[in-house]
Amino acid sequence: MNAQINVGSASFENILSEAQQYATEHELDFTGSLKPTDAWLLVEKGHAILVDVRTNEERKFVGYVPESIHIAWATGTAFNRNPRFLKELDSKVGKDKIILLLCRSGKRSALAATAAFSAGFAQVYNVLEGFEGDLNTHKQRNSTNGWRLHQLPWLQD
Repeated sequence: MNAQINVGSASFENILSEAQQYATEHELDFTGSLKPTDAWLLVEKGHAILVDVRTNEERKFVGYVPESIHIAWATGTAFNRNPRFLKELDSKVGKDKIILLLCRSGKRSALAATAAFSAGFAQVYNVLEGFEGDLNTHKQRNSTNGWRLHQLPWLQD
């Protein structure tokens, strides 16, 4: 029996299907991309693992999602690529899980998703908009979109 798992107003299968459709329409090199609200529904219900790929500095000074696992895609203020990213992702999460990647605006997490998918992670998704969202006309974040703007759970040290 293939029962649909209900997560709020959308089903688990519908969320993933829409995310995969987005990937097809935008010719992405990974499984899919989804909205922060959909990502939270999947994480909250235990259907996916949220991996924060931002730097330690970003998490410390800007905030983080308490239910996330941290594996930096890049490190330090110079954003040097973390050569251990894929090994850490495999050891902390595994290739058999549904993985949702989150960064500041959805750009680095898309790069990380491409690398992970190429390395054999079959269910890897990018969280669109990221934690802080896109820049507004005044070159500021947290006002147009993003995890925090959607008032999803987050903490700050």
